[in-house]
Amino acid sequence: MGRRQRRREKRGGEAAAVETTAYTDPEGNVLMLRNSVSVGTVQKIRDLDSTPASSAEDRWQRRTELLFERFAVGWEIAGLPLETQNELLGRYRMASGDERRWIRDTIDAHVREHQPELAP
Repeated sequence: MGRRQRRREKRGGEAAAVETTAYTDPEGNVLMLRNSVSVGTVQKIRDLDSTPASSAEDRWQRRTELLFERFAVGWEIAGLPLETQNELLGRYRMASGDERRWIRDTIDAHVREHQPELAP
């Protein structure tokens, strides 16, 4: 049991429900993205741009993965729902080039609409 789970149980309940938006790809798979992230997450994503030791490609890849990690709350692929962070991130890392491109474009559009301070 993780620290967050123990804190929730101490407080007497689950965390508040998160507002999400669903996006459907051409194959009918549904990606659920949270509408906003915390101030700390915004700062963490911004800090990636100031990492001097990594190449631009490394920063871009890490930023893309971090945005997926922080915004994705669910992904239904061929009727199979993925909801835990490990499942989501694992499936994202196995995604084809076309799937990654669709995810990247979808998250970029979502961020521009819901959290413009993170827009590329």
